[in-house]
Amino acid sequence: MSAWSLYRVRVVQHSEQAPSSTPATPARALLPTIVPALLVGVAASLLLLGVESAAEELEHVLWQDVPDALGVGRYSVLWMFVVLLATGIAVGLVVWKAPGHAGPDPATTGLDAPVLPPVVLPGLLLVTGLMLAGGPSLGPENPIIAVNVSLAVWLGAKAFPKAPEKGWVVLAEAATIGALFGTPVAAALIISEALAGQRIKGQLWDSLFAPLIAAAAGALTITLLAAPSFDLDLPAFGHPGWTDLLAALTIAMAGAALGMCAVYALPYVHGVFRRLRHPMLMLPAGGLVLGALAALGGHLTLFKGLDEMTELARDPGGWSAGEFATMTVVKLAALLVATSCGFRGGRIFPAVFVGTALGLCAHALVPEVHLAVGVSAAVLGMLLAITRQGWVSLFVAAVLVTSPGVISLLVLASLPAWLMVTGRPQMQLRPDGKAVR
Repeated sequence: MSAWSLYRVRVVQHSEQAPSSTPATPARALLPTIVPALLVGVAASLLLLGVESAAEELEHVLWQDVPDALGVGRYSVLWMFVVLLATGIAVGLVVWKAPGHAGPDPATTGLDAPVLPPVVLPGLLLVTGLMLAGGPSLGPENPIIAVNVSLAVWLGAKAFPKAPEKGWVVLAEAATIGALFGTPVAAALIISEALAGQRIKGQLWDSLFAPLIAAAAGALTITLLAAPSFDLDLPAFGHPGWTDLLAALTIAMAGAALGMCAVYALPYVHGVFRRLRHPMLMLPAGGLVLGALAALGGHLTLFKGLDEMTELARDPGGWSAGEFATMTVVKLAALLVATSCGFRGGRIFPAVFVGTALGLCAHALVPEVHLAVGVSAAVLGMLLAITRQGWVSLFVAAVLVTSPGVISLLVLASLPAWLMVTGRPQMQLRPDGKAVR
């Protein structure tokens, strides 16, 4: 029997089965979750906003006030070395002395955050703020999710002792993701992907009801207070053509291949820093390497990358293809080093910068490649390799360009790129230093 015939038989057999007897969750069971979800959503977004605001103030001092007072160039090679080394020393000191060492090794964590004891959280918040201000190429997502999850579980257990811990974890993760991306859609996609293959009670929307409220509350709070935007304001893309499809397929696969280089390198680079054994050696050494990379790639390769990629996209003709390629490689290397040496942070936002620079490089090499197609396809491929989150990769790639015509291209481009990354090591390590598969 052919594969297609077998598929038809299975479909017919499935259609003849009795409908699922799993009852939907009644409204009276969902209504009590609304207030806790709203509270978690608002609190999670306020904590994120507080950490980022404090980090921005410190960043202004480190990169503007102090060098201006000393008469040193704000982003001179000397000053980048000094600040990144000092950041490594400061973070290393906190990791060494703080209770719980400011959380687990960041190379072993992802968006599914562990629940940490409350005593660990101040140190983790402190090193996250220092990292964001000092310039290492990591974002706030992983540590902020871990803090929000841990606080939600701790406070939720006190307020509602009978509520399951997993519920607070899901609410806090959804709320933080909604706040990070400024929309609950990202949280819905991540949770739906996490629920795939799991046995859930009731309908899917029943499981998403409270997390979506938390994500919407987080997104709305951050939008009202900070008005974040991922739109790069690139030229609008109209109707796709065959050449656009070819470009999207090629660039997405190139992005995935480049991202996989970092994935395969992570255990080895991480192992080199682990041989130093002590955070007061690992993190300052990482700071020196990051300083050298910043000297090579320029100041736009510093920090988490959202503001910097907006600056790149604002003037695509301001850099040559070689300069875009240099920034692409340097930023990816900086992401790899920062993750390996112990800086606490996430990998999504720097990966978006890497993809943006790669897409701009593709346009500079082949001007016929539309900017929206090049950037979105490169970001898609890079995020598929770094995160293994298919829906979120598509979502982020699409919102960067806000051109509906590019979505069909991205969906098609995601398929060969996914074949390149699925089943292979992920950019996350087990505690023994081996890659997660």
